[in-house]
Amino acid sequence: MEVKAVATFACEVVKREFELIGQSITANFPQAFPDAAIKIQMDFERRIDDIENCKNKQVLISPYMCNDIVATYFACVEVEGLTETPEGMIGFKLPMMNYAKISCSNKTIDQGYSKIFSWMGENGYKQKWYDKSFPIEIFYLDEGAEEEVVEILIPIQ
Repeated sequence: MEVKAVATFACEVVKREFELIGQSITANFPQAFPDAAIKIQMDFERRIDDIENCKNKQVLISPYMCNDIVATYFACVEVEGLTETPEGMIGFKLPMMNYAKISCSNKTIDQGYSKIFSWMGENGYKQKWYDKSFPIEIFYLDEGAEEEVVEILIPIQ
């Protein structure tokens, strides 16, 4: 029996924009993480059916911002238009941006970050810091799976 690797650690540059609806949490960083991220994702998954124009409920998109004191972490889905935002949620657009992207898994996120930042340095890319941009974690939900595919996107300049 062949075992398929979930974390490929393949790196590339992608150009993307996102229209997102979701919820967020702000907590002390790094002390409250990853627990705060897991909490908001679980809370959001319980309300995901409230979003009528969701593109794919199996893809959880989590932009975040962090200053080593606190972090704000979002749990979102991509939508077709920001027309109806359910109460208690936020809708926003991330403009077209170049990202360094790596594919890892929910069990190898730390390795994914180490590898993507090494790859960026080796290839002359620098992270773009919060100028209409966020780093993003994308989770491809697979109910019942122990390990799920995760992509990390770092905005670059």
